[in-house]
Amino acid sequence: MKGLTCFINNTWQETGALLPVRSPWSGAVVGEVGLAGEKEWEAAIQGAQAAAGVLKKFSSYERRRLLEALVAGVKERQEEFARTIVAEGGKPITYARAEMARGVTTLTLAAEEAARFGGEFLPLDTLPATKGRFGLTRRFPLGPVLGITPFNFPFNLMAHKVGPALAAGNPILIKPASATPLTALKLAEIYEEVGGPPGGFQVLPSPAAVAERAVADERLKALTFTGSSQVGWHLKSVAGRKRVLLELGGNAALIVDQDADLKTAAHRAAIGGFAHAGQVCIAVQRLLVVAPVYERFRELFLAAVGELVTGDPAREETVVGPLINDEAATRVRAWITEALEGGARLLAGGLGEGRLIPPTVLENVRREMKVWREEIFGPVVTLTPCRDFAQALALANDSVYGLQAGVFTRNLTHAWQAFEELEVGGVILNDAPVFRVDHMPYGGVKASGLGREGVRLAMEELSELRLLALKPE
Repeated sequence: MKGLTCFINNTWQETGALLPVRSPWSGAVVGEVGLAGEKEWEAAIQGAQAAAGVLKKFSSYERRRLLEALVAGVKERQEEFARTIVAEGGKPITYARAEMARGVTTLTLAAEEAARFGGEFLPLDTLPATKGRFGLTRRFPLGPVLGITPFNFPFNLMAHKVGPALAAGNPILIKPASATPLTALKLAEIYEEVGGPPGGFQVLPSPAAVAERAVADERLKALTFTGSSQVGWHLKSVAGRKRVLLELGGNAALIVDQDADLKTAAHRAAIGGFAHAGQVCIAVQRLLVVAPVYERFRELFLAAVGELVTGDPAREETVVGPLINDEAATRVRAWITEALEGGARLLAGGLGEGRLIPPTVLENVRREMKVWREEIFGPVVTLTPCRDFAQALALANDSVYGLQAGVFTRNLTHAWQAFEELEVGGVILNDAPVFRVDHMPYGGVKASGLGREGVRLAMEELSELRLLALKPE
């Protein structure tokens, strides 16, 4: 993992600044990468412009073949990728392997969609004066795409940007999270090995300020960003006229109705709230339980939480590993402390030590507390009783975020009511909101984002629809 540099125009370019990559678990240096500056970004953008002309001429077969070659290369090194994710991101190995399996699926879906990404026939003879006319639509590539990816899913969330961009015929530049650049650079190694067009896929680890200047560059035609809401909306404000896709933060609620399968709900809530130390934008943060079953659910949930293994992410049984860095751990502890000092009750967990915070459950939380109001992005879940299902829906909507919500119920009327009323991008029935399959529409409302991922939908976002209106003689 040592000595990787920026991947620009199918070459590995040395830079003047180096970034050590440290394990969140041990603090040891696990790799070193070169940081791109203005000169490297300029070369990359020029390379992407040249590649746009090449990829635009690729046939559907050629786009599919390129993506299939990437899939084959990733599969050969899948375990290596998973262990890199553990080393640089602190994700437990079981979940790192699951991420890689999903990432392979995401790129495979992109290869499949590349072969069937077409348009439609439109009748235009709907008026007497337009008799004999018809239309065809086709989607054309936008041009160079900038993708900015987060640390928590360094491969699959990158695949959700790289796959659709290439499948739609666009070159893409990836700015990976500074905590986890090694995974992205390993995919660049595979791109080079399979002979992808120069400039078609580039990876530039860099300081945020340098990347922000690239966001404003009009030669880049789209920005697809996954990360915090604060950063995402700021980048949109400087992106100019380019297409912008934002997959941002969440504060996910999970509602447990009185007729729910409580044991299953408790198990899924525990995993959904605490896997990867809660560093998932659709992790369970607010558990809302209808009063008649509250006591029984609390008992089952706390038992499920007590069974979660915390510690070394390299161990197969670990569910809760370290937070990504000291700053994140300090922030989570401060929010827990604020809640406890404000009257919240600690049911499980606590402050922990270093970057390791145990699965923490808080009761008697008030809406002005940060653990209710903000995205905690850590191993903390609040547990709140609700008078009835209607109040649970209202409390779930009591957030500036709206990414996904989960609802455990056997009541079809309540399920439909949740679908109608919850202000989110997706309602997950009888599972935790952390559920995601990589072809489904995925994205949020309110502060949680703009646009939708899911391979086909992302391809539509990264292409331009054009109509040909025909009147054959």
